[in-house]
Amino acid sequence: MTIEIQAESGQVLEQPCDALVLPILEGDANDWGGTALAVDTVLSGELRRLADEARFSGAIGTTFVLPTLGRLLARRIILTGIGRSVVADREAVRRGWGAAALATRAAGAATIVSETPPTLPLISTESALVAAAEGVRLALYQFNKYRGATRQGPSTRELTGFRFVDPALDQAAATRALHRAETTAAAVSLARDLGNEPASVLTPAAFAAEAERVGAAAGLTVEVLGPEQLTALGANAIVAVGRGSENEPRLIRMSYRPTERSAGNASGGQRVVGLVGKGITFDTGGYSIKTYEGMLEMKGDMSGAAAVLGTMSALRALDCQVAVEATICAAENMISGTAFRPGDILTALNGVTIEILSTDAEGRLVLADGLVDTARRGATELIDLATLTGAAVVALGEGTSALFASDEALAERLLAAATTAGERSWRLPLIEELNEKIKGTVGDIKNSGGRAGGAITAALFLRRFREGLPWAHFDIAGSSRRAKNGPLGPKGATGVGVLTLLAYLTEGGGEAG
Repeated sequence: MTIEIQAESGQVLEQPCDALVLPILEGDANDWGGTALAVDTVLSGELRRLADEARFSGAIGTTFVLPTLGRLLARRIILTGIGRSVVADREAVRRGWGAAALATRAAGAATIVSETPPTLPLISTESALVAAAEGVRLALYQFNKYRGATRQGPSTRELTGFRFVDPALDQAAATRALHRAETTAAAVSLARDLGNEPASVLTPAAFAAEAERVGAAAGLTVEVLGPEQLTALGANAIVAVGRGSENEPRLIRMSYRPTERSAGNASGGQRVVGLVGKGITFDTGGYSIKTYEGMLEMKGDMSGAAAVLGTMSALRALDCQVAVEATICAAENMISGTAFRPGDILTALNGVTIEILSTDAEGRLVLADGLVDTARRGATELIDLATLTGAAVVALGEGTSALFASDEALAERLLAAATTAGERSWRLPLIEELNEKIKGTVGDIKNSGGRAGGAITAALFLRRFREGLPWAHFDIAGSSRRAKNGPLGPKGATGVGVLTLLAYLTEGGGEAG
């Protein structure tokens, strides 16, 4: 489905459309002004009366739909809640317009006119418009590649046009906002598409081919290393994880350099952000095999790598002023006569020997080699993303990413970027005493410290491979997929991490202190 989002100057009540979207702040439902009051007056007070009866309060993500029965140029009014003014942020706006977009689609509307977001104390007018347009795009995302006759869903009408209308519109600012929203939403959608692909389609080789396609379109340098090159390099951990599968592993290197006007960012001694993504395209657990239920969503075990690729796809279009080295560690963890085993000893790229206790703790193994390789390519700080541990889900529940960091300034900047992006993240501690749980018996380090503190011991394991650089780790096991439809997208892959990384790299959140 293709929908064009525009912004133009004008009066919203003078626009013929299938639906008119009006934002309502929580607490203002009984004190409406502006367009909402004008509409209520035309409808003889029925809009507010019926909204009150439906207990519509303006809470974030709630909507109320009312047909106008020919009394306005808009055929329907859609009220959408964005919460209380004093706390409404980018995510509140994003969810408000996402909910409105879903309500318009459910009502069968094709052409939509919307007021622009109101003035809010926490975000700028331009940022609010970015969030609103992102909300529309992300809410309407669908993965229909494998649908047949039901491809179009229950409605026979497609939502084809969405216009923001404001009599005092700053056209230049609106153009910038919509460009950013289109770019970021496309990057998230790419990550979602990858996370929703069947593992039989998205093999490590297919992931590499997609990275090459994205790189060519986005002005990136891409290099793909196969098993023989990885063995020669000494990246034995990723080779071991992928050894049991017919679909051989790949390490995908991607480089972004800013335009000439800011090329100094990438010159010698300057800052280069390293991104590393876990790309396990399917995880059986290996010989430490998962349960049936545990294996159902394992096509999404590459969501960290998907977030990295989605981020890289947008950097050129957003004129990112920071140099980036990215690494995608793609492998399939299967069982066969050649698969690695509990008790094996692996030597990682930096010479650290790893004692295998569980072949289901494979993500940290591929990341170990990926982190070292990225550091050696000139990164000055490292950020990895991975669906790494069930322990992170137990600690924080669904929808929240766990953040670990070796560097306070890096952690603060990333948390600020996550807040800006509206992706909920919570920092967990690196408790030094827990290093004893992963201290090796016959090797340098064990790849599992047991269930207690599992997210922390996994992070401590990864810290051994940061090569002395400032390092941060996002465990997105609880946030990479949603179990049911929501205001910002359907059940399945969320594309989490993309908005945070893009905020970090392109909106000032990534400024080194």
